[in-house]
Amino acid sequence: MTKRITLPITDEAIQDLKAGDSVLLTGTILTGRDAAHKRLYELLEQGRELPVDLKGELIYYVGPAPAKPGYAVGPAGPTSSYRMDKYAPALMDLGLKGMIGKGARSQAVIDAITRNHGIYFAAIGGAAALIAKSIKKEELLCYEDLGTEAVRRYTVEDFPCIVAIDCEGNNVYETEPLKYRKKA
Repeated sequence: MTKRITLPITDEAIQDLKAGDSVLLTGTILTGRDAAHKRLYELLEQGRELPVDLKGELIYYVGPAPAKPGYAVGPAGPTSSYRMDKYAPALMDLGLKGMIGKGARSQAVIDAITRNHGIYFAAIGGAAALIAKSIKKEELLCYEDLGTEAVRRYTVEDFPCIVAIDCEGNNVYETEPLKYRKKA
């Protein structure tokens, strides 16, 4: 069964989500990739204010292609999340509720997810055109000079993803492969 979540995500919704759940997200999410994360992290290290409020937000690791007529964005598939692992714990400690990307996360990120009652969603790699159909609007927030890696706000409707790591640290990248191992 697919769960529908209206954003911003609440602590109650996060508590009800379990690793492996299929989810459709509707509301707004932030975007950002490596370069934007590095800038945000550097500001934190300097004790400076961030140009965007992360409290209660989900961030999608994406760098979309140019939009075709009639679409808010072009193909918008997830970026490999491990590239943001250095920055994610600090951003979560600041109030970021979760992330959307693809691939496994470091133990430091998993610890930050559990410590902050957060969540990590996996979007489907290779489904960039399908995902773009769920993005109805985009708004540039900061770092325009980074092009597709700028921080933006997307308005999404039925954005498809799965819970990869839930707030208790349950992790599909660890549990699912075990189901398919040969038993001796």
